[in-house]
Amino acid sequence: MSRVLVVDDDEGIREFVTLALSDEGYEVMTAPHGAAALSIIGESQPDVILLDMRMPTMDGLEFSQIYRQTPGPHAPIIVLTAARDVPGRAAQVESDGCLGKPFDVDDLLSLVGRYRR
Repeated sequence: MSRVLVVDDDEGIREFVTLALSDEGYEVMTAPHGAAALSIIGESQPDVILLDMRMPTMDGLEFSQIYRQTPGPHAPIIVLTAARDVPGRAAQVESDGCLGKPFDVDDLLSLVGRYRR
C-alpha cells in the first residue's frame, strides 16, 4: 500500500484529499505545516508528499529545503497551491509535480499514481 503525506494548513483540503486517496487504497498521513510533516516523516516514510506552499509555522519552501537535506531516499513532492504561478512555485521547491487549487480529484489521483513507488 502506497503512503501519501498531505501537508496543508487547510483542514478541509486535508480531509478532501484523505477521502479521495483512501477510497483508492492509499494510506494517508496528514500534517498542518512543514514542522509537523518532518516529525511524521521521522517515524513513517511516505511514498509521495502533497505539499502546500503557504502555511504557518513552516511553509512549503522551508520544509522542502530541510527535507532534501535529510538522508534519503526522498519521496517525490507534488506542490498543491492556489498561487497564480503554479509552475513557478513548484520550481522553487524543485518539486516533481504540481497541481493548482482548486483541483479536480481525477487530476489528483493521476498525479499521485504517476509518482508513487
